[in-house]
Amino acid sequence: MKSKAVATPTRTREILETHGFSFKKSLGQNFLIDVNILRNIIDNAGINASAGAIEIGPGIGALTEQLAQNADKVVAFEIDQRLLPILNETLSDYDNVEVINQDILKADVKEVIKEHFQPGQPIRVVANLPYYITTPILMKLLMDRLPIDSITVMIQKEVADRMAAEPNTKSYGSLSIAVQYYTEANVSINVPKTVFMPQPNVDSSVLHLEMRSSPPVDVKDEEFFFDLVKASFGQRRKTLMNNLARHFKGKMDKEELREKLDSVDIDPKRRGESLTMQEFAKLADCLYSE
Repeated sequence: MKSKAVATPTRTREILETHGFSFKKSLGQNFLIDVNILRNIIDNAGINASAGAIEIGPGIGALTEQLAQNADKVVAFEIDQRLLPILNETLSDYDNVEVINQDILKADVKEVIKEHFQPGQPIRVVANLPYYITTPILMKLLMDRLPIDSITVMIQKEVADRMAAEPNTKSYGSLSIAVQYYTEANVSINVPKTVFMPQPNVDSSVLHLEMRSSPPVDVKDEEFFFDLVKASFGQRRKTLMNNLARHFKGKMDKEELREKLDSVDIDPKRRGESLTMQEFAKLADCLYSE
């Protein structure tokens, strides 16, 4: 008979006590103790018997266990060596799980995919990410242009809102544009802090990112485009003109900038948060010089 799911308060406590495990603050460890939320995440991620799953930070295996029950194969990256014997035990019923003791930020994920999954198999990233390192992890996954179909992550609510934000909202910024350049983003579930052990200080959300086959805008130079977007939000309260004048100081004077903005029908008095990705793309192409 299979033992009780890992993601319950009693089983989690039991596992931690048996192994004398103590949480490392520096690794942002908060373990999920609610099976229903995990099943919700699995549904949201579109995990089924034909899918391959990549997990980041499996902890003691709460989400990993649910993934193993639903996916064809699970590869989990765990940085904390102390968790390996625990995972070995909690996942002993499943022969479709591979745990890799490596920092996802340093891993060659493309190579891992090639090694562990079938060619053409749908691959979905699913994770309960540590808050302090959410953005670097997601940006690495997106910028490495991996052969993955989607990313579904439990992250800090405020960051999830920023990644899925629309123009003219308080949460909209350069992060929204960077994420939505590569994916279609939506916040699917809001999660109270009470479903974690230990409880974090903030609420969480599940963010679902469906990979785009190509970006929604075509730009001459991606790096220049992202730099320009970042500069436009440099000081949120300032106008586009002021932020850009600061960014291009010594390269382009205000008069020249005003002409360029006029040529793409963008009012210099607008603020960065009012521009759509399409407008940023037009502006970037107009300001870009080889």
